[in-house]
Amino acid sequence: MAGPSRPELEVMFRASLAVQRVVRDAATSPHRGDIVAMGADGTPTEELDRLAENEILRVLDAEGVRWDLVSEEAGHVARGGDRKLVVDPIDGTLNALRHFPFSAVSLALGTDDLGGIELGLVRDLFRGTTYWAERGGGAFCDGRPIRTRPWNPRGDLLLVNLGNRATPRAVELAGRGRRIRSLGCASLEMMMVAQGSADAYLFENGEATRNLRATDIAGAYRILLEAGGGVTDATHAAIEAFPLGVERRTSVLAWGDARLPEELRGEGAL
Repeated sequence: MAGPSRPELEVMFRASLAVQRVVRDAATSPHRGDIVAMGADGTPTEELDRLAENEILRVLDAEGVRWDLVSEEAGHVARGGDRKLVVDPIDGTLNALRHFPFSAVSLALGTDDLGGIELGLVRDLFRGTTYWAERGGGAFCDGRPIRTRPWNPRGDLLLVNLGNRATPRAVELAGRGRRIRSLGCASLEMMMVAQGSADAYLFENGEATRNLRATDIAGAYRILLEAGGGVTDATHAAIEAFPLGVERRTSVLAWGDARLPEELRGEGAL
């Protein structure tokens, strides 16, 4: 399939390919699940995440690109750039380690906050499918334009993060929807909304420190907006001013059709 043509996107595309090769090569390694360090936010880092992050840095060095790096594992890496490449080397690490085929590498290029993201790219590490978008240029999957779908309340499919840390609000939404999925990879779940496979995605945990970072959603944020959708936090508050770092976290409500969050708010479901 055709890849992106803008030079910056081409670099991001090649970095995503390098990460996919790392995941493929590590699939049979006896050390693929080793915890080797603590990430920039204090959470454990698996060997696979470290290898993927190193590959992204290797590509940037080989390409002569001086963007600063903001990564889930290393935090902020100053490289003399005037823009930031915001990276989740492997979104859905547990899925990747267990060969559950739903994980991705997420990259976004911007300045200070989510609203400043110019380019987003999310690559499915199992299927090899690549989603990307440029501000004002539409959203694409392997070169084909994608759009969100109109909401049909009699046939909606909602993606909700569940488990023992989920809030009562998330559990209530799961009980309301006709069809619910919980797949464990924020960026790809947002891509399912962007391409019209799902109607909405909610991630909200009871502990604020268990919610999502900019690294988890930056690439998907730009792609979903360009596909016609929207993103707020779970209380419907805007998040475009959310900073591009690893220190803060946010809940996320992403949708394809603005009628859906309005309906949920009117019903008191969200």
